[in-house]
Amino acid sequence: MRNNIKLRIESEIGNLEAVILHKPGKEMERLTPDTLAESLFEDIPWVRQMQAEHDGFAKVLEDNGSEVFYVENLLKDILASDDVRENLLKDVLANALLFNNTLEKFLFDYLYGLDIDKLIQCFISGVAKNEVPDGKRVMTLTDYVQSDKNFFLNPIPNLYFMRDPAAVIGNATSVSTMFSKARKRESILLQYIFDNHSLFKANNTPLLHHVNSPTSIEGGDILVLSEKAIAVGCSVRTSAPAIEDLAEKAFEHLEKLEQVLVIEIPKVRAFMHLDTVLTMVDYDKFTIYPGIEPLVKIYSIERGNDGPVYKVVNEKLSKALSMSLNTPIELIRSGGGNPITAAREQWNDSTNTLAIAPGKVVTYSRNEASNDVLRNYGIDVIEIADSELIRGRGGPRCMSMPLRRKTF
Repeated sequence: MRNNIKLRIESEIGNLEAVILHKPGKEMERLTPDTLAESLFEDIPWVRQMQAEHDGFAKVLEDNGSEVFYVENLLKDILASDDVRENLLKDVLANALLFNNTLEKFLFDYLYGLDIDKLIQCFISGVAKNEVPDGKRVMTLTDYVQSDKNFFLNPIPNLYFMRDPAAVIGNATSVSTMFSKARKRESILLQYIFDNHSLFKANNTPLLHHVNSPTSIEGGDILVLSEKAIAVGCSVRTSAPAIEDLAEKAFEHLEKLEQVLVIEIPKVRAFMHLDTVLTMVDYDKFTIYPGIEPLVKIYSIERGNDGPVYKVVNEKLSKALSMSLNTPIELIRSGGGNPITAAREQWNDSTNTLAIAPGKVVTYSRNEASNDVLRNYGIDVIEIADSELIRGRGGPRCMSMPLRRKTF
């Protein structure tokens, strides 16, 4: 594995050169009808098919010039350090909210004694009670009262949506404070990778947001429009105070950045992130769910001499994006503008496209009408199988964390 990589994301559409993925694994086998809601899933996937579909997604990226890094391999590299292993394990257990010092110490000793591959599996797929030998552990009141719970450490099945726990902006990173406590471990793992892996550490990468920041922000709400402008969704999962904090730090560390365009979307699960309703597909083109257009509110945070300047943008979204990019843009409406077709395909993330080059995107094959519309606008569409990947309600952009794109 390479010792370092120069992080660089200055657009949504530059040729994708490096990306982090996570292939769904054992954590998916632990979803049950009773745990779907708390795990933020709508249905139980067929895991073997899901993995085959994810392999197909990774192959498309590699065939088009992307270097793919898997989060498990990055964790394995950093856990070779005893100090990192000890500190990460302590943070993971503290986040598990066991509220029981005796149990926490017992689990620390048990997990620390595992080999690295098994420990990584536990971080991702969780620790079931029936997997841990009782040994000499003394039962506590917590054990008796919570005897109906199956896990000491819950699985994190959303990890394959690698876009959410972190993002690269310019040469900086933003590690998310997840809206759902059930997903915080995803960001903890990414924080340790960025802090400790030579792939990133050697570059002295600025950190714009830390996992333990008090305000929530998720990577699916961050779109890097250019080196001068980023768009951030103010959504059910990304708060206004978090955006203000991100903007302040971004202006401090990214000298070419001039604007953070804030797009407020309805705070409902159907529009959980900005990239579920809007993604960039070419120099001057975006795909959008048409039902969202009349509902957004737009603001601008701009670099000022004495700090950020906040403005209300009284323009339609297309005009606001054109102003940020300094070029006329087109909005390609999913479903061909048909409200019924658009709503059906929005449910299956038709607008959550991943651009792997200007005018070249990866989409789900099931969104036939929206894909045809993209092709009518001259976009090269690569379709991937999706019958099981869609179970978690996220598309190709959600499943990828770009590290480096070619600058144009």
